[in-house]
Amino acid sequence: MSQLWSPAVRALTPYVPGEQPREKLVKLNTNENPYPPSPAVAQVLRDIDTEQLRRYPDPDSRALREALAEIHGVAPEQVFVGNGSDEVLAFAFQAFFCQPQPLLMPAISYSFYPVYCKLYDIAYRTVALDDRWEIALDAFDGDNGGVVFANPNAPTGHGHPRAEIARLLSRIQDSVVLVDEAYVDFGGESAVPLVADHPNLLITGTLSKSRSLAGLRLGYAIGSRELIEGLERVKNSFNSYPVDMLASAVAIAALNDREHFKRCCQQVMATREETRRSLVELGFEVLPSQTNFLFTRHPRFNGETLFAGLRERGILVRHFNRDGLSDFLRISIGTDEEMRGLIGALEALI
Repeated sequence: MSQLWSPAVRALTPYVPGEQPREKLVKLNTNENPYPPSPAVAQVLRDIDTEQLRRYPDPDSRALREALAEIHGVAPEQVFVGNGSDEVLAFAFQAFFCQPQPLLMPAISYSFYPVYCKLYDIAYRTVALDDRWEIALDAFDGDNGGVVFANPNAPTGHGHPRAEIARLLSRIQDSVVLVDEAYVDFGGESAVPLVADHPNLLITGTLSKSRSLAGLRLGYAIGSRELIEGLERVKNSFNSYPVDMLASAVAIAALNDREHFKRCCQQVMATREETRRSLVELGFEVLPSQTNFLFTRHPRFNGETLFAGLRERGILVRHFNRDGLSDFLRISIGTDEEMRGLIGALEALI
């Protein structure tokens, strides 16, 4: 550990992303979309005027914000964009959660949340999931410096309907409630319509999952103008140009092709349900999912054994080696052919 690092950096335990293997494996570990993005994306890349790359992009990403605003039925001034939803989340933690009271979050959710807290010296308190592995929204109380949770949740897959989030917002009005909707397009119900009546609600989203643009790095937030201005203040104190002109043009093309988006989401959900049924037939417990992954365990085999066995057979899934989760595998939904291969490999293992 370098003595040249600041004490805060030495104390960090960074987030560990899912493995990006160099060898050829069936990759079902990082919740990527198994289908390519809209054909309009390829056309944009073919037609790009490279002479324009000598200039800086629009620091306000106005065209992209307008496209997102139209999709979600809000004003462009209520939209913020960044270099992946991870960056948007990082800005939000710095803008809203550096408070005297602790930030509240689920004990099991996106593991980047506590990393941001450590980075920004944010006190936080976790709330246990209930006996159905669902986020206990009623356990979030009013004495807090903010609330953050993924809906649907990762890695468990459950999503709360909008009405339940509305009840939470009726109780918590004096701090920011951040709802991370990275997976909402695979069967969840978005809370974006609640933004109009709740100025403390911030929704974050991404084009990595349902729009098949994980390699592009494009995320966004939707909220009241007050919250968006807070994010802009942090962004413009850090990097005025987080979204490059290529990313903006590609993202707009993907957003405009709504038919391709719907087809891909419907196919992923259909494959998810077929895979769930197959896993249940093999004796697996599979948690209900409104995402593009399944969270599952087998009563006779621990997660590490199954993870290793699948990898030996050329299939990579995600195993969380931590208390409470070590028996589970998180399996991203691939193509029908990839999922049939997964089931065949599991049949051989068990």
